[in-house]
Amino acid sequence: MIRFATPDDVPDILRLISDLAEYERALHEVKATEEQVRESLFGPDPKVFAHVAEHEGRVAGFAVWFLTYSTWNGTHGIYLEDLFVDPGVRGHGYGKALLTELARIADERGYGRVEWSVLNWNKPAIDFYESMGARPQDEWTIYRLTGDALTGAAASYRPPPEHTGHGASA
Repeated sequence: MIRFATPDDVPDILRLISDLAEYERALHEVKATEEQVRESLFGPDPKVFAHVAEHEGRVAGFAVWFLTYSTWNGTHGIYLEDLFVDPGVRGHGYGKALLTELARIADERGYGRVEWSVLNWNKPAIDFYESMGARPQDEWTIYRLTGDALTGAAASYRPPPEHTGHGASA
């Protein structure tokens, strides 16, 4: 069964986040707490959403996603932040069901795309996505500001000078 996540699912979602990070060789990078996940998904103004897959009454997979926007298309899209299914229940169709549920939501709402990132070495995931018709967007490179670089960029912000409207700056 695929369904929207509920607050009761937060411990399982965080467990699956950690399992995904361990698979991606980055468990040490997980800093999220149950409180943060609960607030992000179920706080007063959520900006991120989650679906879960249940296997025999237990949460066995999840998809966390948020909205994007294409200025060229003039429509929203869905960005799939994480998709993960417990290794012990893979092959039952949960990953495909989670991804196709997001496709259904995007199509129903008139969104122009569902997109995500995948590690270059993750051949099983790449094969799975391509089997569903997804194609890599290799003309784009992802950039990211984090940590000290983010703090430094924020600290270096200076508003542009105000203009008088006559071509000269004040």
